[in-house]
Amino acid sequence: MIGFLPDDNPPIGATLSLGFQQFLTMFPATVLVAILTKFDVGITLLASGLGTIIALLVSKRKIPMYYGSSFSYIAVVITVMSKFAPTCFSDPAQFYCPEGVKIVQVGIILTALFEIGIGFLIMRIGKAALDRVLPPIVTGSMAMVIGVALAGAALNNAGGMSIGAAPEIAWKFWTVAFLTLIATILFSVYLQGRGLIGMLPILLGAIFGYVVAIPFGLVNFAPVGAAPWFAAPHWTFPAFTDPAAWGYALSIALIFIATVPESTAHLYQMSLYIDELAVEMKRKPYNIKELIGLNLVADGADDLVVGFLGGAAGTNYGENNSLMAITRNYSTTVLMTAGVMAIVLGFFAKLVALVNTLPVAVQGGLGIYLFGIIGMQGVALIQSEKVNLFDPKQLAVGAIILICGIGGNLALPNGVFPFQIPMLFPNGIPAIVFAAILGILVNSIFLIFKAPEVRGG
Repeated sequence: MIGFLPDDNPPIGATLSLGFQQFLTMFPATVLVAILTKFDVGITLLASGLGTIIALLVSKRKIPMYYGSSFSYIAVVITVMSKFAPTCFSDPAQFYCPEGVKIVQVGIILTALFEIGIGFLIMRIGKAALDRVLPPIVTGSMAMVIGVALAGAALNNAGGMSIGAAPEIAWKFWTVAFLTLIATILFSVYLQGRGLIGMLPILLGAIFGYVVAIPFGLVNFAPVGAAPWFAAPHWTFPAFTDPAAWGYALSIALIFIATVPESTAHLYQMSLYIDELAVEMKRKPYNIKELIGLNLVADGADDLVVGFLGGAAGTNYGENNSLMAITRNYSTTVLMTAGVMAIVLGFFAKLVALVNTLPVAVQGGLGIYLFGIIGMQGVALIQSEKVNLFDPKQLAVGAIILICGIGGNLALPNGVFPFQIPMLFPNGIPAIVFAAILGILVNSIFLIFKAPEVRGG
């Protein structure tokens, strides 16, 4: 057998081993998002597994994707959590802040509705119309803003400032953070293309940093010993009746501007690999690249599950896509098996407690790398789409998004523009969201009032 296509059912042994590899690949990033945003790790794992299974069923098992937690939402989620659960969120002894999670859940559900609506719209009118409203200069610039906006969170963790570490021991945190960072980079570069292990640089970096942090006295094993072996994850119901939730829901939901092109790029990538394997196996091409709308509906289905359960906002994972390409396994049966594994391990309380002992210095080292990659992916998107940066229109849209998004997040109190809009933004507009809205509005002006076209220099 040279591989498995989406509707294939591998033998049980292959299904279990390949499924565990998929679970292991999504695990590091998914739990790291939960740790950084103080969502419950157990329910995030459970929601990841269940959301993946539901998304696969929605796509009629035509689109093989695994769903984990998205880094794109972290900055806005931290803003919300810091406001609605300030005491909990700033307490290093607290790993879960339900009052803030309930507010964020409403935004994740609204994100799901946006994704589903856009998916059905694309099915009806095609993707070209969406690309005019959300061109690469908008989506790429937003990715850069999201990545750079998280720089403060990464460095605060790296230096221990996020937990109020005393200045005289700050060097311990910075040392562990930079050793973690360097190790993760080396794993990413030198293990690339070496099978499963090449897909796990974040996990390997976290383990390395964890071990290094122990002699520095930065790891507290007490919670692991106190935790039961198994316990139900912390499920919370969205705060639909809280007016404040709706004020921030739109702020969270608008981050889909960055995740939609990411999801579409993953779909195109998978389509190439699947069709190449189908030709080798003398079977008809699947052409899943034509299912852009259905793919977004599946994304929305995942976020509906995550939003109602209280897990971190999701996205389909490029890491898992790469693993499928390496193993030549695109079986949705395998992905559903990985989902079941995530659900089961969400009840494994000892594992959840162990994950929560990951030192903030290690989180910071990983964050410097991962958040920087988000920003660089925005640059890559603009390059790959051959955006003409000699065109004043493109420059204008990108410039205002970068300055308002990054500058606003750094310079304004709480990273919020003081434009209060009842119901929608009663406390002001978060800088990242304001930048997105302003970029879309300016781009719309150029669509309505045609400006001269400029050739590249």
